[in-house]
Order: sequence, then C-alpha cells, then structure tokens
Amino acid sequence: MSESQAAEIIQRKQSHFDLCAQQNVEFKQKTTWLEHVELVHQPLTETLLDELDLSVEVVGKKLAYPIIITGMTGGTPDAGKFNKEVAAVADRLGIAFGVGSQRVMLNYPEVAETFCVREQAPNVLLFGNIGIAQAREMSIAALEKLVDDIQANALCLHLNTAMEIVQHQGDRDFRGSLATIKRLVSELPVPLIVKETGCGFARETGEKLAEAGVKWIDVSGAGGTSWVGVETLRNRTLQHLGEAFWDWGVPTAASVLELGGLGLKLIASGGIRTGMHAAKAIALGAQAAGVALPVLRAYVAGGVAGVEAYLQDLITELRAAMMLCGCASVADLQSNCAVLSGKLLEWATQRNL
Repeated sequence: MSESQAAEIIQRKQSHFDLCAQQNVEFKQKTTWLEHVELVHQPLTETLLDELDLSVEVVGKKLAYPIIITGMTGGTPDAGKFNKEVAAVADRLGIAFGVGSQRVMLNYPEVAETFCVREQAPNVLLFGNIGIAQAREMSIAALEKLVDDIQANALCLHLNTAMEIVQHQGDRDFRGSLATIKRLVSELPVPLIVKETGCGFARETGEKLAEAGVKWIDVSGAGGTSWVGVETLRNRTLQHLGEAFWDWGVPTAASVLELGGLGLKLIASGGIRTGMHAAKAIALGAQAAGVALPVLRAYVAGGVAGVEAYLQDLITELRAAMMLCGCASVADLQSNCAVLSGKLLEWATQRNL
C-alpha cells in the first residue's frame, strides 16, 4: 500500500465516522424483521427482577450482559478518542467492545494508538478487526501482530463484498476466502469471529463456515446501518450501483434463523436499537446482541454519559423482557419464547428453516 492509499483510508474512516454521526445511513425500506417476532408473555412468574442472570460467555470470557459494542472505527484522532472512552464504558458495565477495521495499521503504524484501549479498559472483552481480502494476503504472524498490538481477545474477520463493490477503488477479488478462513481457524492462536457488515447471512454460507471449523458468527444483518449507503453518500462515482443495492441483504432476524441448528454461536447485530430488539434476537437463537450506530450517536449527542445512559436503558429493557417471558437466565430466553409472523414466517417457511 502506498502512502497516498493509506492516507485515503484514513480520510475514508473519518468520513465514515462523520456520515454515521450526522446523516441518514440506515436501510431505506427493509427492516430487521424483528417486528415480526413476538415474545410470549408469562403472567405467573417466580423470579426477582434484580436477581435475573443476564450473564453469558462469549469466546471463553464471561460478560455481565449479552451485549457487544461491535466494531465501528479507528485510524483518526476522533475515532481514537471514541474507542478509548466507549471501551472504558464497556469495561465498567461488563460487556464486550470491538474496534473498526485495523487495515490502516498495516502500512500506517502511527495510527495504531487509535485502536489501543487497554489502558482505559483493562478487563474488557476486546475484538480486533480485519477484512477477508486483507487477511487472505497476510501471514498468521502478521494477523497475530494485529491482535497483539491492541491486546485483543479475539479477531473479527469481516466479509464486506457489497460494500466493496460500490466503493470507489474497493476490493473486487474475493477468491480464496474460504481457504483463508480455514487457515485462520486452524492456525490463529485466538478465537475467530466471522462477521458481515450489514448484509447478513444465508444458511449455505453458514454450512460452509461450520464445516471450516468456525464457532462464532456476527450476523450483522440488513435493517440497520447500510454500509452500501454510507459508501454511496461518501463517493458518488458509483451512485447508480449504490442506490440499487442500498437495501441489499438478509434481515437480521432472518439471518439468525438461517444459521440456527448448525452448531454455531451467534451474535445478532444489524439494527439492534433497544433491549426489546436484543431480547427478540436472543429468543431467536443468538447468544448475544451487538449494537453500533446508536452507541455512536449517543456519544456524539451526550459523550460518555450519553453512551452509558443508552446502554443502561437497553439493559433495563432487556431485563424486563426476560422477566415478562418467565425467564431467570439468558439461556431460558433462548427456549421457546418467540412466535414468528408476517414476512419472517414466510421466509422461514420457504427456506425450510
């Protein structure tokens, strides 16, 4: 990567941060389909609200709540400040935190500090992040260095074909992706999480990943932030293509169903905005729920206090939903608490899920 290419990536990261903070970057018509999930109310409960067990284990580490702030940013001063301050909130609450793509660190090492949050969040479950097109060209030693440089507990490998197709000078060659994933599963010394970037998952892909030995998937389904939309707003060069695929993808609720029964552990992200959304996603089969855009906007609007208030409200709502479903633990919520309707039920029926 040349110096000009690296500089362009840094500029892109700043524009991503600004666009997500200030403009309408969500799907235009397609939703998560979580509105087609109804949680079953149980009026006779034998629980104490404050004693419900919301803890879960993710990649071998116990979290106080089944919530993950998924990877968004890094590479600029604004992004570095955000990462450090929000990771500290995640640490205090006992939830997980992910950084954005570390690609720029490969040839611009001076920006590594914007991804480093351990000083502020010594105990947080921390996820590194790299794209499949970059990982394919990297040695295990180089990938391990990305993880070690920020003292991450796991590495997210993001699949972002739709985003790259509409991005000016984006990646166009994804040959060898499955072989790369198999190599990382067998050789990487930390857990691997395969994640989408807002377009979700189909069962056929899940089957290939399960066969390759992948254990964790972040579905990052359609219905939340459209990264195709972000790239379309950022650069009008391929606007016609971006507009055509702005709403492309498998909705988040459908993505969770698509990957059920494959022995995979799922993080449900993509349009998760509330504790009720998180409860519904977990009831569909996810181990945890991931949030991103609402955290960024809470930060821009109210700083650290705004982020903490948003997350506390989300947790309070999730706790209430669990109690009203008669659940004493997150595992209980995953057991027969959801009823499907509408488009989601039609999808599940046609796809034999």
